[in-house]
Amino acid sequence: MDADELATLQTQPAGRPVLVWDAPVRLFHWLVVVLVTAAYVTLKLNWNDWHVRVGESLLALVVFRLLWGFFGSETARFRSFVASPAAALRHLRHLFRREPDVQVGHNAAGGWIVLLFLALLLVETLSGLYGNNDIADEGPLSEVIPSWLANTISTMHGLVWDVLLAAVTLHVLVIALYAIAKGHNLLRPMLTGYKLLPSFVDAPRQTPALLALGVGATAVMLLAAFL
Repeated sequence: MDADELATLQTQPAGRPVLVWDAPVRLFHWLVVVLVTAAYVTLKLNWNDWHVRVGESLLALVVFRLLWGFFGSETARFRSFVASPAAALRHLRHLFRREPDVQVGHNAAGGWIVLLFLALLLVETLSGLYGNNDIADEGPLSEVIPSWLANTISTMHGLVWDVLLAAVTLHVLVIALYAIAKGHNLLRPMLTGYKLLPSFVDAPRQTPALLALGVGATAVMLLAAFL
């Protein structure tokens, strides 16, 4: 956005409410928050059976989100927000520039954060299926592989968990930074789905929410076939 475009935006009204995040994306986001918290609590309390159930639920959610990235609404699709690394760096160069928020979906840097979270959650939940610490914490599939490999996967499971917690912390800090430095409220749209956008910004195409039921059922069936 150049100086002329920025000046034009600043003289225009805030615009009209536009649905930028569909219900499935928002539900996925907040269920992940709940389940990652539950995973932490069950880990600390050594509630292994519940920890496994939470992990399997998280895996089902991740599989759903991966599928929704191809069949969901426009802002949910990977092709709409996965930008080049160069585009992400260009966006980060203006991180502290205060300007109107006209971003419809994920920005160029935020798209890579989404991919990072999905990758961490996928590795963490899959490794939990095979983990084994030789005492009590056995994953549902730990018996199908040698003990040494299960122990190695269990070690990786712990390391990825630490990285995931660090990524969550960074994510929260970035949300606060955007609010303070740029004046962008990233939290409200993920709660309500709506953002105030100028009239010249097109509303993203929405996929019928009922399709999410079919995609969710497919994710559950895929897991059931392999677990």
